[in-house]
Amino acid sequence: MKYLPLFADLEGRECLVAGGGENAARKLRLLLRAGARPTVVASAINAEIRALARDGKVRVVQRADGLPDLSRRRLAAYALIVVADADSDTAEAFAAAARQANIPVNVVDRPDLSTVVFPGIVERDPILVAIGSAGAAPVLVRRLREQIEALLPSRLGHLARFAQRFRTAIAGTQPDSGRRRRFWEIFFDGPVARLVLEGREPQATSAMLRLVNSGTAPSLEGSVALVGVGPGDPDLLTLRALRAMQDADVVVYDRLIGDRILDYVRRDAERIYVGKARGNHAMNQEAINALLVAQARAGRRVARLKGGDPFVFGRGGEEMAHLQAASIAVEIIPGITAATGCAAAAGLPLTHRDYTSGVTFVTGHMRDGAPEPDWASLAATRHTLVIYMGVATAGIIGDRLVAHGMRPAMPVAVIENGTRPEQIVARGTLATLGATVAGRGIVGPALIVIGDVAALARESAPGVDARAQAYAQA
Repeated sequence: MKYLPLFADLEGRECLVAGGGENAARKLRLLLRAGARPTVVASAINAEIRALARDGKVRVVQRADGLPDLSRRRLAAYALIVVADADSDTAEAFAAAARQANIPVNVVDRPDLSTVVFPGIVERDPILVAIGSAGAAPVLVRRLREQIEALLPSRLGHLARFAQRFRTAIAGTQPDSGRRRRFWEIFFDGPVARLVLEGREPQATSAMLRLVNSGTAPSLEGSVALVGVGPGDPDLLTLRALRAMQDADVVVYDRLIGDRILDYVRRDAERIYVGKARGNHAMNQEAINALLVAQARAGRRVARLKGGDPFVFGRGGEEMAHLQAASIAVEIIPGITAATGCAAAAGLPLTHRDYTSGVTFVTGHMRDGAPEPDWASLAATRHTLVIYMGVATAGIIGDRLVAHGMRPAMPVAVIENGTRPEQIVARGTLATLGATVAGRGIVGPALIVIGDVAALARESAPGVDARAQAYAQA
């Protein structure tokens, strides 16, 4: 993130705009809407700026060279400097002087000289949506702004101001912050908000007053959502998963949930790490179950994030049963499991009419004392085999399947960090499975695909997008 998005209070503050053309006029419109007091310095000004000056809305200083006094003492009077219409030398002079004086400066179409940039803006005053690309793709920003404009109700600002009128009253009837937040969440999805958006504010006011005077508080019964967040690429999150992550008061997550996924969690939600790795458990399953119950009984909405799908080797079934036994409301939100997500990212079809008509998922995690998989049945099937949690036992898996009749030259593909930028796709054969894992330094999380379709996988190293390779080779 090159720029930290902020909203600047320019009400009544002096701003300097260099240039008198259309670019300057566009920036002046924004500055005036924000209540700023702009001074325009230019060698010539257009008709719009001339009219603004005539109406006393801007001060104009016309100079032959277009350059005002750029001393630190003089520039200190300005909250913001905008260089709208200037040649390269003039723009660089302004930018250098502004930086030296520690004044925010925006040079139109020159992000390399700017310390601040103007975003694309969707305005439903007082609601503002700002969209930026760090100067990389202004046309894309414009397209996004148009799409967001179409999505947001035209009276959204009226709704925000309506809610503001009742903030103090609601704070008095709902002193607990959790109850207060829940009240407003229900309000914005409820019938009173719809009346405001429909332009029926008198009816909305009457309904809101009844709600305030009744002291009605939304129920604070806790709940748990078992959320599948996919194999790692946040673009593969479902809309239901995203909504649960944004609504949660507390998020419980493990080691398969990367920072890119956590970026989509509500920023003020409590985050609890309960990661489990082979031989290294931050919290055992019994403790996790107890934690989920305790958080829900405290009236909190819990999002239990699980890599892939919670019901595919994610112990989601165990957690669901424990929560139901404790009479906790539980929601299951499926996710794209690692098998489908990683295989797609590697350009590998799990089923293919020319190779296989089925796919079998199995875990390669062989616990001490636990029975091993039925290797004979797995070796005899003509299905694609997808092995979860098999990195540590890759060599054993290859040996067992060969010993039970699967051909040693059967293609395999090992996909580490599938769908992520650091994805590795390594191909080999069943006989060399252990060597393939060791030779590429694969430690997981990884998926092993065994079957003729594995030969279709496109090998890649970290940073090489196998999907892009697939398009290029198609």
